Amino acid sequence: MRWEQKVQYATLSDVGMRRRNNQDSFTVQLSADQEQWSQFGHLFVVCDGMGGHAVGELASKIGVDTIPLTFFKSRAAGVSAALSEAIEAANRAIHERGTQNRDFNRMGTTCVAIVLGPHGAVLGHVGDSRAYRVRGDRIEQLTFDHSLEWELQRAGRLKPGEAGLPETKHVITRSLGPEPVVQIDINGPHVVLPDDRFVLCSDGLTGHVSDPEIGMIVRELAPAEAARLLVNLANLRGGNDNITVIVIQAGAVAADTPASGSSPPEDSAAVGPFWWLGFWLAVLVFGLGATLVISRQTVAGGAFLGTGILGLAFLAGYWRRMRKQTSALDPDETVQASVYRAASARTTMDFLNGLMKLTGELRNLAVEQKWSANWNAHEAAMNLARQALSRKQAAKTLSELGKAIEPLMPGLHSFRRKARQEAGRDQDQSDAD
Repeated sequence: MRWEQKVQYATLSDVGMRRRNNQDSFTVQLSADQEQWSQFGHLFVVCDGMGGHAVGELASKIGVDTIPLTFFKSRAAGVSAALSEAIEAANRAIHERGTQNRDFNRMGTTCVAIVLGPHGAVLGHVGDSRAYRVRGDRIEQLTFDHSLEWELQRAGRLKPGEAGLPETKHVITRSLGPEPVVQIDINGPHVVLPDDRFVLCSDGLTGHVSDPEIGMIVRELAPAEAARLLVNLANLRGGNDNITVIVIQAGAVAADTPASGSSPPEDSAAVGPFWWLGFWLAVLVFGLGATLVISRQTVAGGAFLGTGILGLAFLAGYWRRMRKQTSALDPDETVQASVYRAASARTTMDFLNGLMKLTGELRNLAVEQKWSANWNAHEAAMNLARQALSRKQAAKTLSELGKAIEPLMPGLHSFRRKARQEAGRDQDQSDAD
């Protein structure tokens, strides 16, 4: 990634439909100048607190305050080590605060962070908050859920996609704070291409919106529109938890930008085109030697075979050395450049029709309940959405449906809040009887 690639991003955090408090926290810290960016990069963090209302809020707040403060002051060698150090510092700060007050005992938070800089994208995470990359028609999950369900899948005791016990989805196997030491996953570096989109989110989003749906929305819309529609869609489908989303888009490099002196390593190899040229040349020499040996020209054939073998051995050693340099970190950390799950992000008519239907159902409820809303804006957006859908204009359809949904969301929040209050009164009366 280049300093000249200006980053666009949007953040949104919502309490959801069933929680009284928002225990999620987030922060964005952009490097102030090129010098700081060259050393560190831009930092984005999402934390999802656990342990009760005030306790969860406190834990996530300590996390997003401590990580950037430590990261940008770190003297560690390399971004990956600095990010790991920062997350470890957050774990210590939360744990120490938890030991000072019995009411805060074992409070914790998940954490997912991404650093975008000249090295590419480096991620650090603990828990089940996630990071995704959307590139072209594909969405990729770059973090491993530290949940009982995912750990059972890794151990081979549960197949991917197989439904386990309901509680396995919500049992977190790692978090910041409950223990004095925590294992941190550091993932990357991943190469960053122009127009790559990254999503950081708490599980309040992924509990209601699937990976392909996240990919479709983020692929088609600008970051601000995408974040708003993702949060609204999660709330329309129940909003069982707090919902926090950061959507990031890497900009393009101007044509007149001078060439950079360095480039980040690729995900699958730390080598470039000259390595591949040497590889195929060595294979060709080896093949020629084998042909000569078969033809009983053993002296010339042996020379070619030996040259080919030496060339392949040299290239293999160089590849291993380069891979080691790109991932030379503390051996106690989990370090990799992995994609854990991938899906198509190509927008489908089924998704657009389903979202159109859901928006219509929301409108009918709003009319029935006589919600106060900007009906002119809603109707205008719905009309444009219908036209765009008939023309199969995916981005326009999603954009207009997002605008149609937005004026009705305050009414839905109020409606759900009153329903909770009524349910609470009914429960109190039942208990009294």
